[in-house]
Amino acid sequence: MPAPRHRARSRRPLWIIAMILLVCTMLIVLYVYPPQRYSACYLMSSHVCSPLMEWLPPVRTRVYSDDELAARVVIRDILSAPAVESKNPKIAFMFLTAGSLPFEKLWEKFFQGHEGRFSIYVHASTEKPLHVSPLFIGTDIHSEKVSWGKISMVEAEKRLLVNALQDTDNQHFVLLSDSCVPLHNFDYVYNYLTGTNISFIDCFEDPGPHGTGRYSENMLPEIEKEDFRKGAQWFSIKRQHALLILADGVYYTKFKLYCRPGMEGRNCYSDEHYLPTLFHMVDPGGIANWSVTHVDWSEGKWHPKAYRTRDVTFELLKNIASIDESIHVTSDLKKVVQKRPCLWNGMKRPCYLFARKFYPEALDNLMQLYSNSI
Repeated sequence: MPAPRHRARSRRPLWIIAMILLVCTMLIVLYVYPPQRYSACYLMSSHVCSPLMEWLPPVRTRVYSDDELAARVVIRDILSAPAVESKNPKIAFMFLTAGSLPFEKLWEKFFQGHEGRFSIYVHASTEKPLHVSPLFIGTDIHSEKVSWGKISMVEAEKRLLVNALQDTDNQHFVLLSDSCVPLHNFDYVYNYLTGTNISFIDCFEDPGPHGTGRYSENMLPEIEKEDFRKGAQWFSIKRQHALLILADGVYYTKFKLYCRPGMEGRNCYSDEHYLPTLFHMVDPGGIANWSVTHVDWSEGKWHPKAYRTRDVTFELLKNIASIDESIHVTSDLKKVVQKRPCLWNGMKRPCYLFARKFYPEALDNLMQLYSNSI
């Protein structure tokens, strides 16, 4: 017969038992003698009412300045206020250009037959434009000189919004350049923009030198580095967000003072960072994080790919119009590719309604393709 096995006695560490007894004693004492601060609790209070809160370290919260508190109150009320009702909602097409618009005839074809459903505003920063389409006559607004990469670019965008917001029927606001062309017909664009309650503002986090590498600590405490974002300037926004841009002075001032080319040895461009950062901070769920205007940065140069006459084909426009993923590439050595599906009301849809940059020489090709295929 094998010898019986003896099981070793279970030895629980004494410190665990002591800790349990200590916690139990503390809970009993706190129950019998609750701290004065929690002696009166309200049933409908939104805060957790517990004696244990006395023993937790205080939550560190940043103290907002008077200006920032005022800005946040205004922003909160703008976002929570009901949208202005319009019996005839329109889309404001805002063109930011140096002078004349080379694709006016193409846009005229796009707008024809839809009078009363759109408004046009032209900001020409260099010379007074010569209009070849009657639809564009009388659309010029007061303009100022714009310098590439400087805050004057954002100021021009705000100037366009000021003029467009005066018409209460304008419910959506699209920023376009003189090299932009439509990819779809007007009805498709109108339904795409007015059929959803978000704004199409490009926004992504780039840890590289062309992203957060442009951040300045002078933006503290209002803007922290972890909130700094990047995106294309060509937006399409709803009316509440347009009002928010005009109402903001605190965050805009930070970019005006501390985001400009050559500052602190860095080249910061406000038109690429201001709106993405602002909306990431104040209403991240209200933006799509991509722009409805396509631009091709695949060549890795300072400027995007531009299309000449020989490049403009049916296949090119079809390929751009069918893209249904938003792609961003970080500027650090890792070159991380960030892909997101373009979701419209929860459904995957093509991302782009417009495209740039097209040379003026491509007008005839574009007119023919638009007439035959779009």
